[in-house]
Amino acid sequence: MEALHIQGLKKSFGGLPAIADVSLSIQEGERRLIIGPNGAGKTTLFNLLTGDLPADAGSILLFESNVTRLATHKRVHLGLARTYQIITLFPRDTLVHNVALSLLGLSRVRWNSFGSLPDSIYESALAVLARVGLEALAERPIAEVAYGEKRRVEIAMALAQKPRLLLLDEPLAGLSREERGTVKQVIGAIPRETTVVMIEHDMDTALDMADRITVLHYGRVIVEGTRAEVVADPKTREVYLGH
Repeated sequence: MEALHIQGLKKSFGGLPAIADVSLSIQEGERRLIIGPNGAGKTTLFNLLTGDLPADAGSILLFESNVTRLATHKRVHLGLARTYQIITLFPRDTLVHNVALSLLGLSRVRWNSFGSLPDSIYESALAVLARVGLEALAERPIAEVAYGEKRRVEIAMALAQKPRLLLLDEPLAGLSREERGTVKQVIGAIPRETTVVMIEHDMDTALDMADRITVLHYGRVIVEGTRAEVVADPKTREVYLGH
């Protein structure tokens, strides 16, 4: 089954196309990397997939259900989860409380309004933190952990929703080499029952993480294929190297 099928997707801002007739298919369980220089339209594409932006034209099928006009929360109910390029966590709350909010579907509500965590939610949140190697820091406030650990908390919050399709928006951005290695291990450990689509700006950073790679440039798919095919394609070299 296809986890995601996009056909003729378009989005413009001020008359300028940000996404221009993008079509692609991603199989269930696949690891797909979407790369491209700044301004290629990568995050805009994710925002269209989640419903944060409405499409001007085209269609989006999520596990064969047409979600093109569905609200974001309805897409979540079909198994879609994502992280964001800019970290969006509650800095005064602990790691475990941030994950618990995701479990409860209350990401816009302050935890203090709800008192203590139910035992079942607490244990589930701890289990998800263990998946990303952060159970030892569960009671520490977000503001007191390193940037790379915050990135892992975001992934944990997305995994807590038990997604069938997980969108990761530049999860390696701003990380040290050691932190990138840790986050790559976390992503690599996600079971194949979850399809993973990841955006990355730096081609060299994430090429080894994908089954197939899509290269976006000025809102268009210019290259798609395996790692070897994409690296060898002259259009890839032109976009990244200018020749």
